Amino acid sequence: MNQNNCSEHSRQAYHILKFAFTVAPILAGADKFTNFLTQWSQYLAPAVAKIIPSSVLMPAVGVVEISAGILVALKPRIAAYIVCVWLILIIVNLLLIPGYFDVALRDLGLALGALALGRLSEDHAN
Repeated sequence: MNQNNCSEHSRQAYHILKFAFTVAPILAGADKFTNFLTQWSQYLAPAVAKIIPSSVLMPAVGVVEISAGILVALKPRIAAYIVCVWLILIIVNLLLIPGYFDVALRDLGLALGALALGRLSEDHAN
C-alpha cells in the first residue's frame, strides 16, 4: 500500500470517528431528558445515586454529553481525550452495578475509539 492510500484511509477513519463522536453524545445527551431510548437511571450505580439522585444527575449528564459532542465537532484534538476520560468514568460507574459488565466492555471499545480519534486528530484536525 502506498503512502497516499494510507493517508487517505487515515483521513477517512478520522472523519468517521469525528462524526460518530459528535452525533452519538448529542443524541445520548438529549435522551437523558426524554428517556426515549432507555431509562437511563438504571445505568446509575446505587452508590452514586445515594450521593446524587438520578433526577439531578441525569440532566447534568445530558448537558455534559451534548457539550462534548459539540466540542468534538469544533475541537476534536482536545475533545476526543475529554470524551475518552468521560467514558472511563462511565465504565467505573457501570462496574459498580452487577450485571452491567457487558455495557462496560462496550464503553471500553468506545473509549478506545475516542482515543483513536484524538490520535488521528493530531494529523487531520483543522
